[in-house]
Amino acid sequence: MDSIALAAQESSFQKAKKRFLKSISGRVGLVLTIAIILLALLAPILRPFDPATARDFAARLKPPSAVHWLGTDGLGRDMLSLVWYGIRVSLLVSIVSVVLGLIIGTFLGLIAGYFRGWLERVIGWMTDILLAFPSILLAIAIATVIGASLQSVMIAVGVVEIPKFIRLTRSMVLSLREQGFVQTVRAFGAKPGRIIFNHILPSSLAPIVVQATLSIGTATLEAAGLGFLGLGAKPPTPELGTMLSDSFTNGYALSAPWTILMPGLMITLIVLAFNLLGDGLRDSLDPRGNR
Repeated sequence: MDSIALAAQESSFQKAKKRFLKSISGRVGLVLTIAIILLALLAPILRPFDPATARDFAARLKPPSAVHWLGTDGLGRDMLSLVWYGIRVSLLVSIVSVVLGLIIGTFLGLIAGYFRGWLERVIGWMTDILLAFPSILLAIAIATVIGASLQSVMIAVGVVEIPKFIRLTRSMVLSLREQGFVQTVRAFGAKPGRIIFNHILPSSLAPIVVQATLSIGTATLEAAGLGFLGLGAKPPTPELGTMLSDSFTNGYALSAPWTILMPGLMITLIVLAFNLLGDGLRDSLDPRGNR
């Protein structure tokens, strides 16, 4: 039985891989995502200047040049270094937030979908309350209560992501709990925990992975929004949303447009990369996709 299941799983993986490689959006998203991750990882090694300490007040608001490829900001800091490190910080915040929401939301969704009853009602009410607020307003409220910092942004955005995973996982569990393979292992006396984590959860991973990939894009926007409002990273930590805020509030957007254009372009690129990757994964992991 195990060998048959393993062979079926490998065959399914190969089919999904072929569908993904045929997807233009998936391939473009994968290339962009890898490039962004490499930029984030290489920032401490290949940085042209230290964004925290390297300031040249004589070169304030200089346009792109051979020395400063993306120009400088109002403090004479190299924009390329700031954007480079800003990618690293923004990506870290987004991934940690989504992982937090995924772990808590998936666990609660498994519990609600499998055990039903009062647990499902309580978790459902909590989910409805969280979804009743616009995500960015809820994130602002949480970050304001906790206090402005990168950690508070991670928590705030993570809480906003929780209901998405609760609903998705619950719907998957409700469908899978009545399937024949689950009924079989239950008839053999398997404990609920073993059924949930050994049988139901593995069968639910595909849509959860797709949702997590797509959520990184939305989490990047939400984190940048909090940074723009002054609820995120504090100087001298570079963060894309904070850089946008600095350029906008100091009036550099028109006199030195590169100070707002470059961080904005990188936010757009990150969101685009993970959305395209998520679309490609969704098309390839959809069992109805036979193209």
